Amino acid sequence: MIFWHWLIVGVALILVELMAPGTYLLWIGLGALVTGGIVYLFPALHWAYQAPIFAVLAIAWAVVGRQVYGRLQKRGGDGAAGLNRRAQHLVGTTHTLTAPIKDGIGRIHVGDGTWRVTGPDLPEGGRVRVVAVDGITLAVEPVKDDSHHEQP
Repeated sequence: MIFWHWLIVGVALILVELMAPGTYLLWIGLGALVTGGIVYLFPALHWAYQAPIFAVLAIAWAVVGRQVYGRLQKRGGDGAAGLNRRAQHLVGTTHTLTAPIKDGIGRIHVGDGTWRVTGPDLPEGGRVRVVAVDGITLAVEPVKDDSHHEQP
């Protein structure tokens, strides 16, 4: 095989990846592109050596890709990962009740909006900590120690 063959295979795999979900073919395609670069530098390299080079590079790219995506998911670096889970970021934060909790239901102000909360009955102005999320409702508990500052 000449280097053009590897480049064509690499580009084709990456194009197929663009049309299909996942990232499996991307790494194999990158392995083919790098193999093409190596074959370009060493044109006399026999195909019996090219195939193992390609296999090693495809596996190496897959390992690197998995680590990169793992870090992004842990950090929340994927923009869409936390898109519909905004309330999860509120767990552990403390706030002041803008409406009293009566019969287990009240409201707090967070950022530019208000959230429905559930918890023990408390007066307006009471300090609460978010302990859980149930859909669009935050479960709260009273804050005993008022040394915590309100968080957005």
